[in-house]
Amino acid sequence: MTTRIELTPLIPPMRWLLYIAAVLVFLAGVELFVFPLRTADWFAWTVNPPMTAVFLGASYWASAVLEVAGARSASWDRAQLAVWPVFVFTTLILGVTLLHLDRFHVGGEFPPLAHLATWIWLGIYAFVPVAMLVLSWVQTRVRRPAAEVVTIVRLPLPPGLRVLLVAIAIVLMVLGVALLVAPLSAAVLWPWELTELTGRAVGAWLVGLGWAAGQGQLSGDADAVRPVGLTAVAFFVLQVIALLRHGEAISWTSPQAIGYAVMLLAIGAAGVWALGLVRSRVVEPDPAAREGRATAT
Repeated sequence: MTTRIELTPLIPPMRWLLYIAAVLVFLAGVELFVFPLRTADWFAWTVNPPMTAVFLGASYWASAVLEVAGARSASWDRAQLAVWPVFVFTTLILGVTLLHLDRFHVGGEFPPLAHLATWIWLGIYAFVPVAMLVLSWVQTRVRRPAAEVVTIVRLPLPPGLRVLLVAIAIVLMVLGVALLVAPLSAAVLWPWELTELTGRAVGAWLVGLGWAAGQGQLSGDADAVRPVGLTAVAFFVLQVIALLRHGEAISWTSPQAIGYAVMLLAIGAAGVWALGLVRSRVVEPDPAAREGRATAT
């Protein structure tokens, strides 16, 4: 499929916001994934059991892959695959934080690092979604002189991959919304124990990841979906490592555990499939657009 499109460059503030967000989620992942037993001392809130901590840490690290891919994108249409899932997730987590602020290490006899982590957490989630929304508004209204109309040979997503991404998106978002709305009731569908706070935190991640899968398939483009593929593979690998470390929290004969394993395999398969697709390519800059720019100058 050959398409003529205008490539609007990603504005530098949005690029740097994505890089900064990637660094922040990487650091959060270090605390949760590497030191799941020390969240009471070093994290913004105490996460139990450790399986929940490593799940969240793996999710943070996987999202860092998506944010770096978005920051490295040359154009806004590619970067959006990172921007909107991150905006959705950070907005949801801000709401979860405010709803359960009494569970955070704001006051009381918590270690100094836990207090510091809490205030950093609050600052990040108050700033990032607002900044992302404002910069997205600016981005859509910027028409830089460097914008170029090019002819691109785009390879559509295979129907099977689109169906798989849609199925993943639906399952993750439905379960995620259920955990956000009624965490204790929906927790019976999860393979290990969740509290109201951890249930809603997991739910926010599921909605964010489901959003990324749904937006990826809507792009309909084998090249555009690659960041989602990278994120899916990273998520799968990291969650497998998390299970190897703290999988004792799960009863593997339960329907919930089987369903969880199937979903992980589906996410991994979708990621490998997306990365294995032939990439789109630019054929040539559009002559008429190039001539028009030359005339304008």
